[in-house]
Amino acid sequence: MKILGYIYRIVSNFAFLALVYYSLNHVEKYQHRAIIAILVLVYASMRAISALRSFHFFQKIERLELVARRLAELAAEGPAAASARKQIVVEVGALRRDGEAKSYIDLFFLAMVMLLCVAKIVTD
Repeated sequence: MKILGYIYRIVSNFAFLALVYYSLNHVEKYQHRAIIAILVLVYASMRAISALRSFHFFQKIERLELVARRLAELAAEGPAAASARKQIVVEVGALRRDGEAKSYIDLFFLAMVMLLCVAKIVTD
């Protein structure tokens, strides 16, 4: 499922990039093309800001993982409880790393879209 999540993220972002490229290349008038490029640029900027804010959230989760590991070591309730807590911490860590990787994928494609939009605005 992890690989399917990455594939879905790449395919959906590539489809967005292709849609923007197709739209900007088939508009004849510069004014219309510039308006479309500016609107897409604003949308991509908002999504990029959201992706960058998620990294702050991932940092908070990482700090919580460290605290949870320390508390699991201190609490001596038995081997079954300790192993269950460790398993939860490991799963949360894996989900955090997957989320970060997906955010990096989003940022890469959004940067490509932004470059495309700026290139279409600058060129006549």
